[in-house]
Amino acid sequence: MPTGAPVTAYVTAPRAAAPDLADRLVDARLAACVNVVPCTSTYRWDDAVHEDEESILLAKTTADRYPDLVDRVVEWHPHDVPCVERIDAADAHDPFVAWCDDAVSE
Repeated sequence: MPTGAPVTAYVTAPRAAAPDLADRLVDARLAACVNVVPCTSTYRWDDAVHEDEESILLAKTTADRYPDLVDRVVEWHPHDVPCVERIDAADAHDPFVAWCDDAVSE
């Protein structure tokens, strides 16, 4: 029986750092799966507008494991203020929910 509702952590990271971050999250059982998608980010930092080639990481996890995932992303991420946002899955496919729960169980 699943212990936590499925959630997706939306994380952006420099392209060079993204594969390692994805591997570490899955290896630590903080994410069942991480999709890495290339993107261009335009943002304001230190009163200047920047544009960087980055990756979006969509890390599938559970509500129970999400706080630990955030802690590790903050620890392992190369930026001082990493983008980490939570997307709750209100209507996920039941077999996917069970798989995700099993994959991140300690």
